[in-house]
Amino acid sequence: YHELNDAAEQRARFERDNAVRRARGRREVPLDERLLGVLDAMPGCAGVALGMERLLMCLADTDAIADVLAFPFAEA
Repeated sequence: YHELNDAAEQRARFERDNAVRRARGRREVPLDERLLGVLDAMPGCAGVALGMERLLMCLADTDAIADVLAFPFAEA
């Protein structure tokens, strides 16, 4: 993956996320203005990540991510 370091794009994504939350009757999440304020100054970076849930899936020998999640996606 490549880290997003475009503050305008990240702001648009935050705002889209909040529009979806409003449409679903959920509370909006405040925009992280401190992050947006420094994002353009951050250097480009990339990496490879392995989520803990994927590692737990391997350890539990399961193909279903729901088997290792602490709570359902609908409650996130």
